[in-house]
Amino acid sequence: MSGRELHLNINILHSGFSPAAWRMEGSDPRASFDINHYINVARIAERGTFDAVFLADQAAISDRVDFRPLTSLEPTIVLALVAANTQHIGLIATASTTYNEPYNIARRFATLDYASAGRAGWNIVTSADLSQSRNFGLEKPVAHSSRYERAGEFTAVVKALWDSWEEDAFIGDVATGRFVDPTRVHAIAHRGKHFQVHGPHNIPRPPQGHPVLVQAGGSDDGRELAAEHAEAVFSASQSFEEALDYAGDLRRRAARFGRPADSILVLAGLATIIGSTEIEAKRRQEELRELIPLEYSLARLAGVLQLDAKNLDLDAPLPDDIPLPPDGGHTFFRATLALAKREGLSVRGLIRALNGGTGHRTIVGTPQDVADDIERWFVAGAADGFNLMPDVLPHGLEVFVDEVVPILRKRGLFRRAYSGRTLREHLGLARPTNPYAAAAE
Repeated sequence: MSGRELHLNINILHSGFSPAAWRMEGSDPRASFDINHYINVARIAERGTFDAVFLADQAAISDRVDFRPLTSLEPTIVLALVAANTQHIGLIATASTTYNEPYNIARRFATLDYASAGRAGWNIVTSADLSQSRNFGLEKPVAHSSRYERAGEFTAVVKALWDSWEEDAFIGDVATGRFVDPTRVHAIAHRGKHFQVHGPHNIPRPPQGHPVLVQAGGSDDGRELAAEHAEAVFSASQSFEEALDYAGDLRRRAARFGRPADSILVLAGLATIIGSTEIEAKRRQEELRELIPLEYSLARLAGVLQLDAKNLDLDAPLPDDIPLPPDGGHTFFRATLALAKREGLSVRGLIRALNGGTGHRTIVGTPQDVADDIERWFVAGAADGFNLMPDVLPHGLEVFVDEVVPILRKRGLFRRAYSGRTLREHLGLARPTNPYAAAAE
């Protein structure tokens, strides 16, 4: 393979993207709490030479646990066990800058990078919902602009801690008895608006220099954070045109921070429902829809739009001029409104189009259909790759690996084998230069 390379991640959403996935034949209702489920999915993705597995995080019960699985297990612990049972696949975990401290996050991800021999990535998020806020002693979510201001400083501190050891600080010379050269280990002495962190870190610089930095915000503040710090971005565009606009905007912002326009990979969220024929795929889609109570889907849509469900008429379009949520959730809010407007959908039609989800684009079709769509977006630059969300796990991923991946490989779009060992190597990202080394040049 030469030139630009397609990237594929698997987003392990417990039993699958569909809220009803756990009810499908062959699914394990306890999968979201079973470490072996995550290991099994990661091994299937590694067989398909995926770049990484990705785990979201939610430090609260914020969905209908009477109906569906929830995101609950702590991602870095899960991925440490996945690391021990895989060899190549990258490991991207979510950690919030709102309810953590920079030193702990720097340490946690440096440890995961060592445990996996350089396969770790950190998905930087700011948490906005009330349920999480109350679990951390707050009566309401932190304001949107304050969250992102804190996130920017938080990320800068984490990077400084990872860089606080020069590359050759560790000596380990048994003959001389010198373990570390302390002149090459530096306090960061950070004093900012949100944090005071003296440092240095208590772990040598991670194998990748920095674990890969990922971000997923679609708001203006989120895009600025990504443009300054992120190396890969998870997007949620519903249409080809939106995706092109998003990628272009992000790259222009990156250039303003002095970064090459192509220094950020855009990985679009993509849910898949695959059948051997189009009829079979649509039948599977309908089967999953029928297992989702309408009241649940309506409440979930209302939550994304931050409206009272009583104000949504199932057989009418969405209300005009729905205000942008003040405290976050802009990515899925915008994606949902765009889908409803583009397709001219009623509320009932929008619920069906979302398949019980919250705004990610869904392809329903054959392996050929899925490969065609991926190729179109990739070749045109609407995405550098995809954060995949199969309808049901592990079955939906097995079908993708066994039937879609061979098509992508035959077209010269996707690797046939791993050529490197680290997540940076999979993604084609350079190892960050330690600033102390740069200063000495």
